Amino acid sequence: METNTTPYILFFRNSGPENYAHLSAEERQRLVTRWNAWYDDLAAEGKAIDGTPLELEMRIVSGPRGERVVDGPFAEAKEAIGGYVMLNVRDLEEATALAQQHHGLACGLVVGVRGLAGGCHRGVKVREREEAFAE
Repeated sequence: METNTTPYILFFRNSGPENYAHLSAEERQRLVTRWNAWYDDLAAEGKAIDGTPLELEMRIVSGPRGERVVDGPFAEAKEAIGGYVMLNVRDLEEATALAQQHHGLACGLVVGVRGLAGGCHRGVKVREREEAFAE
């Protein structure tokens, strides 16, 4: 991993199967191959440290005691996060430049770029990533 780097997350929106329905099977396969190569290149450079697509089904928990539980997918699923890639890069500009290279953008993919906070504004302790993933 590079020194003097900052963790960022790329969030993929508008990534559901309906977004790619207009492509032929061969075009979809080419896109998947290019998407994987994009990630693999970033991983080989030590810039992508984690990433995965998310299932379409989801559950929303809300209410003061979590008593409201609603199963999805929902009509607004295009706005839902469909996957992510965690980066370790120099700054927001580098993270943005890497997002701009994504081949899915030509098909309507939307990539959100956000930095990971060094601490929680509510005072909740932020654990080391390795410690959190070990559990």
